[in-house]
Amino acid sequence: MALAVGTTAPSFTTIDDQGKTVSLSDFQGKVVVLYFYPKDDTPGCTKEAQSFRDNYQEYQDKDMVVLGVSMDDEASHKQFKEKYGLPFQLLVDQDGAISKAYDVDDGEGNISHVEDKVRTASHATDILNTVS
Repeated sequence: MALAVGTTAPSFTTIDDQGKTVSLSDFQGKVVVLYFYPKDDTPGCTKEAQSFRDNYQEYQDKDMVVLGVSMDDEASHKQFKEKYGLPFQLLVDQDGAISKAYDVDDGEGNISHVEDKVRTASHATDILNTVS
């Protein structure tokens, strides 16, 4: 079940596609887009990742952080990232602990937007349009 807008985003610590430890608190003061997807290198997940990749400069221009989260391991994330030239971190959530369906953290640690129905090919631009 999605977290409600205005609630505090759950903290987490995990590793990314490079084996680096990552915590939500590392991005304090920034808008964080956490997008959750089922599996690396599947058709819908690839379209979604490519959408974020293709719009990544716009996210950077707005000082926003994009983090992809799935239950795949570090090696799978690394291969997926390299194959499609993804410029953002992919986070490992093998035990499913992070996968709580929240999508946008407003920089104050609060949920500012939740998107339950995602169009994978346009998800990145849909978020940019919502938060702009």
